[in-house]
Amino acid sequence: MKVEIWSDIMCPFCYIGKRSFDSALAQFEHQDQLEIVWKSFQLDPNLPETPLPDQIAYFEEYKGLSREQMEGMAAHVSNYAKSVGLDFNFEQVQIVNTFKAHRFIQIAKEQGLGNKAEEVLFRAHFVEGKNIGDVTTLQDLAQDIGLNREDVDNALNDDKYAYQTRQEIQEARSVGVRGVPFFVFDRKYAISGAQASDQFLQTLEKTFTEWRAANPSSKFVVNDGDSCAADGSGC
Repeated sequence: MKVEIWSDIMCPFCYIGKRSFDSALAQFEHQDQLEIVWKSFQLDPNLPETPLPDQIAYFEEYKGLSREQMEGMAAHVSNYAKSVGLDFNFEQVQIVNTFKAHRFIQIAKEQGLGNKAEEVLFRAHFVEGKNIGDVTTLQDLAQDIGLNREDVDNALNDDKYAYQTRQEIQEARSVGVRGVPFFVFDRKYAISGAQASDQFLQTLEKTFTEWRAANPSSKFVVNDGDSCAADGSGC
């Protein structure tokens, strides 16, 4: 059963939502029958490829928040993050365009490393204060999850990965995604925003029950006789 997750690395609730979803997965007995697909979304595609020198000014302009409001919001989100075991470091967050990071995720997904790529990027951005738009940073993160520096070069130079990223952003619009995180379960149910792990678990169980009823597993009663096996035995 497929679970699709639209997310942007610069979204703190996406990291919080991921942690809650991971907690639900750990309790879900059929997780080996799930296909988790991370999909790209950009909250602000107009950000420059180099970090902004003043994040206070960015939030004042982009969100219309005063310094006091921003500090209050940061404190609220930090406390929320701590409730799921995350320790955000907003003072060191570097605000930068996330498109390169999404291309990195695309090539990681090809090798079954999409979830690991999301995790290391979130951690680098919100906890370690790294520049996730920097090529060297992405190369270092690639090695952390089992990719290599050449993979990052391919991700950033091959137009295929840019195309895949844009296609997923466009798909989000067609699905009705207006904000992230956005979790879609078997294209039947959706959860918008970071919610409690219990909510994710209940939705997983409900969707899987319906999916299993529509896709029953086949089990044969086998009456064995003489045969040739793939390893050559019996012939």
